Amino acid sequence: MPIGQHEAPSFLGEIPILTDEPTLVTIRAITACRLYQLSGEDFREVLHECRDFERQMFRAIYQRIRGLEAFIQNREKLAALGTLAAGLAHELNNPAAALVRALRNVPAALLELQRMNLVYGQRQVDEAHTQQWLQVRDQGYDLLLNHPPNPLANRDREERLLEWLEDYSVNQAWKLAEPLALGGVEVETLNQLMERWRDDPTELREMGLHWLALSFDVMEMIASGTRSAERISELVEAMKSYSYLDQGAQQLIDIHAGIENTLLLFAAKLKGIQVQRHYSPDLPRLLAYGSELNQVWTSLLDNAIDAMGETGILEITTGCYKEAIQVHITDSGHGIPVELQTRIFEPFFTTKPVGQGSGLGLDLARRIIENRHHGSITCFSQPGKTTFTVCLPLTPPHGLPTLSNHHEDTTYSQVEDGIDTRIEP
Repeated sequence: MPIGQHEAPSFLGEIPILTDEPTLVTIRAITACRLYQLSGEDFREVLHECRDFERQMFRAIYQRIRGLEAFIQNREKLAALGTLAAGLAHELNNPAAALVRALRNVPAALLELQRMNLVYGQRQVDEAHTQQWLQVRDQGYDLLLNHPPNPLANRDREERLLEWLEDYSVNQAWKLAEPLALGGVEVETLNQLMERWRDDPTELREMGLHWLALSFDVMEMIASGTRSAERISELVEAMKSYSYLDQGAQQLIDIHAGIENTLLLFAAKLKGIQVQRHYSPDLPRLLAYGSELNQVWTSLLDNAIDAMGETGILEITTGCYKEAIQVHITDSGHGIPVELQTRIFEPFFTTKPVGQGSGLGLDLARRIIENRHHGSITCFSQPGKTTFTVCLPLTPPHGLPTLSNHHEDTTYSQVEDGIDTRIEP
């Protein structure tokens, strides 16, 4: 990771000397220069004895730490965005592929239906019998479009239909059984429909069955395509709501909607995890920075999912207590060691393996909750159960400005000893 470029006169390496924690870096000279190495003992002696050097040193350290913190915070946000983008791409791929498959097969099926209708229209057919077929088809259409399928019932129906079709010596019976079952056709229905043609030697006997099955097949393609398109629309809307596009920085938000949108974008990582929701039905809406709160839910949910691995229970509980909204996010992971629990909100501190976390996710969440929304975030952890509790007051504490008094371009705001200090982006 590039740290920076220095122009003479300049210095570097002061933080490892002060913290006594060596940091491995690679230094490359891009022009001719002189480099002087000062020992740690000599550095500390000069620092203590020369006040001007001390002021200059700590002024530079402050600027560098702020720059590094802002850089890593941006990396943390980009890493969270990358996680969500990967999950979103995965979730979009499935319905998009299903939609393509459905639309690809529709033209050929429609042409075959037209051919069958043409052949049927050239024959002398009983009008009442035709209405019977159309009624069965329309009932099947209604079932496919408006009622969710029952896989177990469909499987049993398909087996009965396959046996009937084979006994009737229908060509390619195995291809007809599934769409007929999806359309809710029963063996008794087929017996009634075929009674008129039982002694008819023409191709209408078998073509009627193929026509009915193909009609249901086309409608299932359309229904599947519609469901896929709706799923894509739902995911896009969730992403739009997650980022609060086309809205002001502040608005009355639904906490449940924010959490659900975040869960939807994490769907790819939640495959083996059971999500239990205990939402308060009368939770009030909150005036807040919606996109920033979603960063909090992203950080907490991502940590919980990582702590559980591929399996576990994620429990989300909401409620309203004493003019404040509380959100509890609990995972069944391995827990946080007791000696580390007091440090988890420190900047740059992480319990994840090297390279998997910057240590700023929870620090950023704490800043958003405490400084931006005047709330609190706490953690309780033991092996098998870790709970993060976010408390958001419905109105700010007495003496503090309301959210609407903050500038929209302010990243964080903190009140200390009666002074409102801001860190601008």
